Amino acid sequence: MAQAAAHLARYRKFREDGFREENSAEIRVEALFLAAFHHIEACAAHHGAHINKHQNVRKELDANTFIFGPETATVWKAFQELETRIRPKFVYGSRWTAADFERAKKEFGIIEACCRKVVP
Repeated sequence: MAQAAAHLARYRKFREDGFREENSAEIRVEALFLAAFHHIEACAAHHGAHINKHQNVRKELDANTFIFGPETATVWKAFQELETRIRPKFVYGSRWTAADFERAKKEFGIIEACCRKVVP
């Protein structure tokens, strides 16, 4: 359970940065991505599982469906959207829009809602 607490602390810190308006949109999206990962990892740790790195989220959640139950696909699909479609626009590109930022917040919100059912 100590690992879950450590990941929850990281989730909260990155979440704060993701919603801090004085941060650039690029930093905010990266922070939301990191917050989402640590929240998912906290849920896994709560159940005695470990994801280890963001590239393993789908594989580990599919292998450990007891973490999120029927919401497993919802979590990894939202994370994948944030990780592979939205985040790169902000971190590596320059053609992101305000709508892309809203999509980042939406996908993060989906993940957060599912995670809060596991570790409130």
